Amino acid sequence: MSRQRNLTYIPFLVTLLLIVGIALLSACSGGQAASSNQNQNTQNTASIAPNAQGLTDEARACVECHATKTPGIVNDWDHSKHASAGVTCLDCHETTPDSPMLLKDIKGHEEVTASLSMLVPPSTCAKCHEKEVKEFDASGHHRAALQVENKDAMQTLIHHHEGRDFEGLDGASEETGCMQCHGKRIEVDEHGIPTADTYPTSGIGNIYPNGEVGNCTVCHTRHKFTIEESRKPDACASCHLGPDHPDIEIYENTKHGQIYAAEGESWKWDSPPGDWEPGDYRAPTCATCHMSGIGDLEPTHNVSQRLYWNAWAKVSKPRDSDDPMSMLTGHADEGRAEMKQVCAQCHSSAMTDSFFASADKAVKLYNEAYYAPAKKMLDDLKAKGLLKENPWADEFQILYYHLWHHEGRRARQGALMGGPDWAHWHGFFILQQDLYRMQDIYNYRIETGEIEKP
Repeated sequence: MSRQRNLTYIPFLVTLLLIVGIALLSACSGGQAASSNQNQNTQNTASIAPNAQGLTDEARACVECHATKTPGIVNDWDHSKHASAGVTCLDCHETTPDSPMLLKDIKGHEEVTASLSMLVPPSTCAKCHEKEVKEFDASGHHRAALQVENKDAMQTLIHHHEGRDFEGLDGASEETGCMQCHGKRIEVDEHGIPTADTYPTSGIGNIYPNGEVGNCTVCHTRHKFTIEESRKPDACASCHLGPDHPDIEIYENTKHGQIYAAEGESWKWDSPPGDWEPGDYRAPTCATCHMSGIGDLEPTHNVSQRLYWNAWAKVSKPRDSDDPMSMLTGHADEGRAEMKQVCAQCHSSAMTDSFFASADKAVKLYNEAYYAPAKKMLDDLKAKGLLKENPWADEFQILYYHLWHHEGRRARQGALMGGPDWAHWHGFFILQQDLYRMQDIYNYRIETGEIEKP
């Protein structure tokens, strides 16, 4: 009887054990789920940016959000040295609460407590790259936008025919052309977002709302910022090309450019600064001559430092001025000596000395035989009131502009960089035609006292 009673309890005990087991499994599963949720952010970030190191919770939130909104940015950054060194979005985009570039009331960023700026001025880069920014500030690149604001020829061209007289089209050509290389004085709206007429600009001389000047991302494009990219001629080619300063075309016309075109893909581009030497490459690029550490020379971000002449100006003079805003900033003899050190890594002193002797002679020929007489004729006509008010409707003034700004630059820069076709056929040959035509117009106006009719 008692054995039978005990047997009746077995189904109850089995049911009780099942209930307890299910409860335990549920609790265990819930704990694992909680643990999984706690690690979810880390797992997400690790899959999105596997190279990133040392992320704070705030930085991780930026990365995970932008991986959805702007995945290209996150991918570039993850493949940069910044990511592996723990330099995050906030390290570059965080600013002070009183910054004139502060972002305010931005949709989608309501929960962000950090003070952020869309714009990143050079002082941010200088926190880690102080030497490079200081050298840049002494270069012609730093003056690119500041000088354009005061260039008479550029401003008269823009005023007369590039949108100033057409409602709603003001500055259209400037925004898509000039400022993309020279840079622009960037303005922001009430939310701290750059205005459409001043941004985006890839100009190297950008002027920020806080007054800072410069744009490192022209050569080290965001958000990867590689040294390899900046060492290739393509980095310079987007601005240094065309009829007025065809430096990439001149380079391609040289033996240096020919060797680069033939085998440049196999060269070593990622050596540390100061260690990129012949052997990593067989011929120089723009960066080799103007910036790189080579032999005993230290790397520099002052692209003007090794230059003797100001080969872009109306008349070329040696760079001998300590005024940071002067087109003659620099020390000509020291610059030439440094450039010869670059050449000496691959060439004999006899070859180098002879090359620069010929190039200097070409610069002086332009100064004395072409620019000097052209300027004298211009001054004479101006004094006698024989120039049109609109220079871009006056053949003489157009020829004068082309003589120094186009053909004259090509002749000088072609000679100084070893591009024979640009020195002669695109340079001195057309300079000759310009001067002959200017002389004809000049003689007519002086003899008749009138401006010729179209």
